[in-house]
Amino acid sequence: MALNPASPLAQLMLSPVRAGRVEWIGIRPARRAAMLTPDRIELNSQDGIVGDRYMSKTTGNRHVTLIQSEHLMAIACFLGRDQVTPEDLRRNIVVSGLNLLALKDREFRLGSATLKMTGDCHPCSRMEETFGPGGYNAVRGHGGITARVIMAGTVAIGETVVPMSAPINNMTPQDHNAV
Repeated sequence: MALNPASPLAQLMLSPVRAGRVEWIGIRPARRAAMLTPDRIELNSQDGIVGDRYMSKTTGNRHVTLIQSEHLMAIACFLGRDQVTPEDLRRNIVVSGLNLLALKDREFRLGSATLKMTGDCHPCSRMEETFGPGGYNAVRGHGGITARVIMAGTVAIGETVVPMSAPINNMTPQDHNAV
């Protein structure tokens, strides 16, 4: 059922979203291969992340996977661990300071690229292999999002993640430099 755009809930969902920050970047060069962790990546609208194993293999709905650093901590708590790394989940980009679900139905700027959220990034059965019994359920609801590249660009650690509809006056001075 579609949400009535005039409803109070729809209006809240369109309210401003604080900019986030790129904390980590990972590329999956091959199935089950160790992830590469460059400081900068290139994105294009046809393939997604240049050099990632999913390049040219998807419909574009999974060009990029993102997860919140705050959710890595939550997953670790659910597992009784001190930490969970982005490599454990094989996500491409870790961001902080931004609730990724607030990007639903929005385009957003990631570095110099423009992306659009395409869905939630649900855990796979491999989470049981990675984390042991309960791994799948620990990640449920905290696995991040998938996104499609709308406009090519580059992304580097330290750059911002900014919803395209975010008001400029709600941004920090650092965010103004990145825009």
